[in-house]
Amino acid sequence: MVNLKTTYMGLNLKNPIIVASSPVSQNLDDLRRAADAGAAAVVMFSLFAEQLGSLGETPYLPDVYVCDPDAYLNLIQKAVKQSGIPIIGSLNGVTNEGWVEYAKEIEQTGAAGLELNIYHVAANPEETGAEIEKRHLDILKAVKSAVTIPVAMKISPYFSSLGNMAKQFDDAGADALVLFNRFYQPDFDLEAMEVEATLDFSSSAEIRLPLRWIAMLHGKLKASLAASIGVQNGAEVVKYLLAGADAVMTASALIKNGPGYVGVLIEELQEWMKQKEYDSLERLKGAMSQRAVPNPGEFERANYIKVLETYKRKQV
Repeated sequence: MVNLKTTYMGLNLKNPIIVASSPVSQNLDDLRRAADAGAAAVVMFSLFAEQLGSLGETPYLPDVYVCDPDAYLNLIQKAVKQSGIPIIGSLNGVTNEGWVEYAKEIEQTGAAGLELNIYHVAANPEETGAEIEKRHLDILKAVKSAVTIPVAMKISPYFSSLGNMAKQFDDAGADALVLFNRFYQPDFDLEAMEVEATLDFSSSAEIRLPLRWIAMLHGKLKASLAASIGVQNGAEVVKYLLAGADAVMTASALIKNGPGYVGVLIEELQEWMKQKEYDSLERLKGAMSQRAVPNPGEFERANYIKVLETYKRKQV
């Protein structure tokens, strides 16, 4: 029997598959379907700073995604009671105001944890990298000092020294790091001459950046590591775990295939582990991290050089 148990941000989970923050958790029926299919936990869709008057953010959210804060808290409370699995709240914003108040409110719903998603595009040329980093750390520290439930940071891959920033989050008390926040990029509508909001589901090719960084950070931090991009089938789940992830989150695959697709991911993970004779997730986790492979440089410049050499040979 394959043992899929894992520990993520201090929570004991029956397997590593977590429903990522997404529209899947906007509906209790979908949430229950994911739980019934075997999801180990659910990260609720985000409560945006723009929805909270006290945060003073620009109110540009489309009506379709507006959620009254009280309704959000009530939904978490119902999800906690009805799902039978850990429910993790999610706050999304930029400024350092208001986070503490709503973090406390989410804790009182019975949520098992909280994910902080600081979705910030560093577009101001007058703002330094140090200022951006300080804002992230200040928010984390403020929330950690206000609640007792574990707190995860969903981080961007765009810090100038990502490894050092991960360590700073770890030192500041983050219980988990989620790699990575997926920034949606606007497009141009050439007919209407307008900026067009676009949403493309993630693809399996997108796992490479978080895969690399999870593999390099594994074993170097106290915080748990979760992967959050590109999970389309069991193969991506396995790769992330081999890199050293403690949990693997998915959203696009569930939106496309339905919440019950969680069961498929679990079955494919189990089947692969049986074929490779892994009897527990702990034996599998980190088996291909930077610390475990014969040539750790593969995760840095060596792989870059190898790819170029391979391409040149194909052209000859």
